[in-house]
Amino acid sequence: MTSSLPFFQPTFTQGLIIGQLSILVLLGMVLKYLFLETSPYPYQTPSYHQQVDNDTFLRQKNFQARNNAPRHDPDACESTEWFNTLLKEIVDVYRSKLKDDVPGIEGDEIARKRIEAYANAIRPAGFVDHIIIHSVNLGLSAPTLYNARIRQAQQDGSSEIEFDASYTDTLSLSLSTSYLFNYPTTSFARLPISLTISLSQFKSSISMCPPSTTSVVPVLTLTISPNFVLDLSTTSLMGSRAKLANVPKLHELIQHQVRRVLAARATWKFPLPGLNSTSPAEKEIHRSDL
Repeated sequence: MTSSLPFFQPTFTQGLIIGQLSILVLLGMVLKYLFLETSPYPYQTPSYHQQVDNDTFLRQKNFQARNNAPRHDPDACESTEWFNTLLKEIVDVYRSKLKDDVPGIEGDEIARKRIEAYANAIRPAGFVDHIIIHSVNLGLSAPTLYNARIRQAQQDGSSEIEFDASYTDTLSLSLSTSYLFNYPTTSFARLPISLTISLSQFKSSISMCPPSTTSVVPVLTLTISPNFVLDLSTTSLMGSRAKLANVPKLHELIQHQVRRVLAARATWKFPLPGLNSTSPAEKEIHRSDL
């Protein structure tokens, strides 16, 4: 007399399907509990500890060493030393205003909060969680201009001045955020990401067009070359309990996005002060951009 087994005996096809589903479930659990984070505050949990090294002091030393030797072309038709001195003073004023003219650590904290507020204002909220700016280094120097040359006069009688520009500094930004997974439900899981982004080098030719004598609103125009060189250094950590360090694709994505933003905003227009009010100057700039 045969006795029936007390448990279910699947067929080969059913066993194959169950086995595949088991692998998918196991893979999902590994991703969710090893790399992803379900807590809404991943950086406040013991499973995550920021480990990105901030090599600001080392890069400051390298920056000083690189700038000891000037890279000016002796065949340049015009000297730009006076303009570089003026440009350095202007950049320092912007740095100071970003800190509300407050020196020291208090000023750095003011700048950090401002940059954090701006970053969260422009972030895609559906895909990127709240951005925390841990530290900001606004740099020590300014772009260096050299090889000034005057181009032929334009149709309106004005001339175009072209420079070569090089910029190496200690600019850096350290931040933490999370990439949001919205499937199968909204904010189903988070992938914690910690980044430190620093400037290694920027090179480009820059053209400066003075305002035309026939212009209703005198505007100074600066344009960078579309073939500019931009090198960024990034250190990154991705994941919750298991972490992926310095992912090359993430570095490529960040550098590509920064290049895209600079290329899209390659032209800056500045109304000359004291000659017109701000309102007509802004209207003229907006009209010329259309």
